Amino acid sequence: MNLREKLSAVQHDIWAHWMRYLFSVSVRNPDGSYTIPSDKVERWQRQAQLAYVALSEREKDSDREQADRVLAELQQPTRR
Repeated sequence: MNLREKLSAVQHDIWAHWMRYLFSVSVRNPDGSYTIPSDKVERWQRQAQLAYVALSEREKDSDREQADRVLAELQQPTRR
Protein backbone atom coordinates (compact mmCIF):
# COMPACT_ATOMS: atom_id res chain seq x y z
CA MET A 1 0.00 0.00 0.00
CA ASN A 2 1.43 3.40 -0.90
CA LEU A 3 1.75 6.24 1.62
CA ARG A 4 -1.32 8.05 0.31
CA GLU A 5 -3.47 4.97 0.87
CA LYS A 6 -1.95 4.33 4.31
CA LEU A 7 -2.68 7.90 5.40
CA SER A 8 -6.16 7.68 3.91
CA ALA A 9 -6.77 4.56 6.01
CA VAL A 10 -5.56 6.40 9.13
CA GLN A 11 -7.86 9.34 8.36
CA HIS A 12 -10.78 6.97 7.89
CA ASP A 13 -10.00 5.29 11.23
CA ILE A 14 -9.91 8.72 12.90
CA TRP A 15 -13.25 9.66 11.33
CA ALA A 16 -14.85 6.31 12.21
CA HIS A 17 -13.64 6.64 15.82
CA TRP A 18 -15.20 10.10 15.98
CA MET A 19 -18.50 8.87 14.53
CA ARG A 20 -18.69 5.99 17.02
CA TYR A 21 -18.09 8.49 19.83
CA LEU A 22 -20.65 10.96 18.46
CA PHE A 23 -23.35 8.29 18.25
CA SER A 24 -22.44 6.93 21.69
CA VAL A 25 -23.11 10.30 23.37
CA SER A 26 -26.21 11.09 21.31
CA VAL A 27 -29.79 9.90 21.72
CA ARG A 28 -31.32 7.76 18.99
CA ASN A 29 -34.82 8.94 18.12
CA PRO A 30 -37.67 6.62 17.11
CA ASP A 31 -37.35 7.74 13.46
CA GLY A 32 -33.67 6.69 13.36
CA SER A 33 -32.25 10.20 13.62
CA TYR A 34 -30.02 11.22 16.52
CA THR A 35 -30.12 14.15 18.93
CA ILE A 36 -26.80 15.51 20.13
CA PRO A 37 -26.90 16.72 23.75
CA SER A 38 -26.81 20.50 24.00
CA ASP A 39 -23.67 20.56 26.16
CA LYS A 40 -21.77 18.69 23.43
CA VAL A 41 -23.14 20.99 20.71
CA GLU A 42 -22.07 24.08 22.67
CA ARG A 43 -18.59 22.69 23.34
CA TRP A 44 -17.98 21.51 19.78
CA GLN A 45 -19.29 24.75 18.27
CA ARG A 46 -16.95 26.71 20.53
CA GLN A 47 -14.00 24.49 19.64
CA ALA A 48 -14.76 24.72 15.92
CA GLN A 49 -14.53 28.51 16.10
CA LEU A 50 -11.10 28.47 17.77
CA ALA A 51 -7.67 28.09 16.27
CA TYR A 52 -5.68 25.16 17.62
CA VAL A 53 -3.43 27.47 19.66
CA ALA A 54 -6.47 28.84 21.51
CA LEU A 55 -7.62 25.41 22.73
CA SER A 56 -7.00 24.27 26.28
CA GLU A 57 -4.14 21.82 26.82
CA ARG A 58 -6.67 19.03 27.39
CA GLU A 59 -8.39 19.85 24.11
CA LYS A 60 -5.04 19.98 22.32
CA ASP A 61 -4.19 16.56 23.73
CA SER A 62 -7.11 15.07 21.83
CA ASP A 63 -5.78 16.50 18.56
CA ARG A 64 -2.25 15.43 19.45
CA GLU A 65 -3.42 11.82 19.87
CA GLN A 66 -4.76 11.88 16.33
CA ALA A 67 -1.60 13.54 15.00
CA ASP A 68 0.43 10.78 16.68
CA ARG A 69 -1.49 8.21 14.63
CA VAL A 70 -0.52 9.99 11.42
CA LEU A 71 3.09 10.38 12.55
CA ALA A 72 3.31 6.70 13.43
CA GLU A 73 2.25 5.80 9.90
CA LEU A 74 4.75 8.24 8.40
CA GLN A 75 7.55 6.67 10.44
CA GLN A 76 6.84 3.19 9.09
CA PRO A 77 9.36 2.03 6.51
CA THR A 78 7.99 2.20 3.01
CA ARG A 79 8.02 -0.80 0.73
CA ARG A 80 8.60 -0.45 -2.97
